[in-house]
Amino acid sequence: MGYPETAEGFMIEDQKKWTDFKKQEFKLKPFEDRDIDIAIDACGVCGSDVHTIDGGWGDCPLPICVGHEVVGKAIRVGKDVKTIKVGDRVGVGAQIQADLTCNNCKADQENYCPNSVDTYGAPYKDGTISQGGYSSHMRAHEYFTFKIPDNIETSVAAPMLCAGLTVYSPLVRLGAGPGKKVAIVGMGGLGHFAVMWAVALGAEVYVLSHSPNKKDDALKMGAKEFIVTGEDKWYEPYAFTFDFILNCADATHKFNMPNYIGTLKVMGRFHCVGLGDEPLPSLMAQDFAGNGSYIGASHIGNRPECLAMFDLASKQNIKSWIQEIPISEKGCAEAVKAVKDNSVRYRVVLTDFDKQFGKRS
Repeated sequence: MGYPETAEGFMIEDQKKWTDFKKQEFKLKPFEDRDIDIAIDACGVCGSDVHTIDGGWGDCPLPICVGHEVVGKAIRVGKDVKTIKVGDRVGVGAQIQADLTCNNCKADQENYCPNSVDTYGAPYKDGTISQGGYSSHMRAHEYFTFKIPDNIETSVAAPMLCAGLTVYSPLVRLGAGPGKKVAIVGMGGLGHFAVMWAVALGAEVYVLSHSPNKKDDALKMGAKEFIVTGEDKWYEPYAFTFDFILNCADATHKFNMPNYIGTLKVMGRFHCVGLGDEPLPSLMAQDFAGNGSYIGASHIGNRPECLAMFDLASKQNIKSWIQEIPISEKGCAEAVKAVKDNSVRYRVVLTDFDKQFGKRS
């Protein structure tokens, strides 16, 4: 059938064969008045993609096309669209729709809308299942489509739409800025953005990592200090030091949590954005009583935060650290395996979409 009724993407049919991508057609949702059609040029590969296709987060609707760090060209806009015009370079992150009428949406908390639609693997009201960015086209609501600043390259912008926003939002909401000491746990795809954003916002940044092999990168990104948590009693010199810890690792189940919590200032927070496959370690209420601290988590970010993030990146010339892989069945498999193996520094981006899908307009 083809576009505009369908798109073509690299899809997984069996979670037990999660690296076995096949190019096939899928149905696009009906086009509505605030929708934008995007011819995709690049898509970042997120840990969420791997957790979805390998079953780490449970069953998903199959076949599925993942990918929610999408940048491309707007090729069609609905009659009520005001912020995007045909030809604009635009991006879409991990959320593609919300009701925009509930109390959360009205308070710029649309990322917590009870009627949110994820960019892939979620049902629209007509029953169509949303499909992601390892594909030729995406149909997105205007509110969740962002114009990309001219001075940010397409492949560099893509990972900012999920990984970048997921850490930017809690950094801002928890008050990262001048006079604050912020610790980042896990300097991977999420964590490298956390370091750069926190530095750009004016905070004093410390990186906590289980091994020393990323120290030079962390210091290049602006961290003041690199702390190796694999060393004995690493936490003792940092008691009551950090205003908050942003945990970007998804192996929290392996942590000795009281050691981390003890480095927080009074009323400090241990905040998770790395969402792993395993439960958090067992904790006692007493573990938090010594400094009145808290533990929590968050989910992506809102539209105002995304716009502010891109403005910050544009003005301070902040670049994602990426590896590009041409999209194909082999390329998708290579990319997700690299993310699963944690061998990426620091984000994989699928590119060369025209070679697989042709020129789209």
